[in-house]
Amino acid sequence: MYVGGGSVSTHELYTIPAELSTWNVEMAGAARFTWEYDDGRDRMLALYQKGKDKQWDSVKRIDWDIEVDPYDVLGIPDQTIAIYGTPLWERMSDRQRKDVRLHNAAWQFSQFLHGEQGAMICSARIVESVPDLDSKFYAATQTMDEARHAETYARFLQEKIGLAYPINTHLKALLDSTLSDSRWDMPYLGMQVLIEGLALAAFGVMRDITTKPLPKQILAYVMQDEARHVAFGRMALRDYYRNLSETELREREDFVIEGCYLMRDRLRGKETWENLGLSKQEVAEAMECVDRSQYLQLFRSLLFSRIVPCVKDIGLWSPRLQEAYADMGVLDMAGQSLDALMGQDEEIAERLDAERFAQEEAERHAEVTETIRAAGESGSEPRA
Repeated sequence: MYVGGGSVSTHELYTIPAELSTWNVEMAGAARFTWEYDDGRDRMLALYQKGKDKQWDSVKRIDWDIEVDPYDVLGIPDQTIAIYGTPLWERMSDRQRKDVRLHNAAWQFSQFLHGEQGAMICSARIVESVPDLDSKFYAATQTMDEARHAETYARFLQEKIGLAYPINTHLKALLDSTLSDSRWDMPYLGMQVLIEGLALAAFGVMRDITTKPLPKQILAYVMQDEARHVAFGRMALRDYYRNLSETELREREDFVIEGCYLMRDRLRGKETWENLGLSKQEVAEAMECVDRSQYLQLFRSLLFSRIVPCVKDIGLWSPRLQEAYADMGVLDMAGQSLDALMGQDEEIAERLDAERFAQEEAERHAEVTETIRAAGESGSEPRA
């Protein structure tokens, strides 16, 4: 349940029955205290300060009064749907097509929600296990960020979409391997680089193509935070990986390769088609369309625009890793500038704020002007 109210249980919204009990991940490794309280790395402390300065309240910053059509959440053309224009699409009624739009949006935002809870737990794990105090400081601000993001997506699903999906098996597998590893750097690598990197790119694509104001606000404001989180992972791992042996680096590369394939397969969303009342043959037909869709191929490629350059930046860039990215068709993403993308994320969020505040000020000014005019016509002085 999101903070601020609401009586609908999320379990009532799930298309597929979700486990009523909690999902318990057995964690290994030590909780590390440090008695060094002197100043840490300037770059990390600057990021920590920014994390404190940029805290926000989703109840106040987001305009929840904006209406959302659950059958047209993002306001994008049907040409982006994998089965659009196929015989399967043509056989569908208008109602079935509306359900396709609804389920696709519900599935996507549900995975965002589950990923944010995973990020909250991983960042709390980093606070516990990382040896450096400056990293603990920043990870503590990130834990609060992720709680806010989970709250925001939960409210959006409950209030505006009204439908939810359980966590995707591929995302669940990556979270499991990330959290159960005893090495303190693995939550960084699994969450900050892979899961956060993929989510950040997905948020960016959707933020840039949506024509609807509420999801645009949510995605832009969440991205403003997430860009800092990826920067945090880059900073910490780049320093640490410089001193690892070839064997240790190879183990991390194995984790990255497996994780990237899991993330790529997660994007297929097979469970959405299985819950639309389609026959097995029609589900298979839909999945063939998903795999052939030029739009989705481009979408998947763009989703690695944050991961590939980050992996290269932290020092994991052997020929075998490059070969894996070439196999996925995303090797050319290595040339992306993460700093430029992060600056763009900041700028878009701040511009949205400025536009909203300017509109609110104009509406307030018009209201005051109208009050004065009405008072003048009635022959009485306006009341303060």
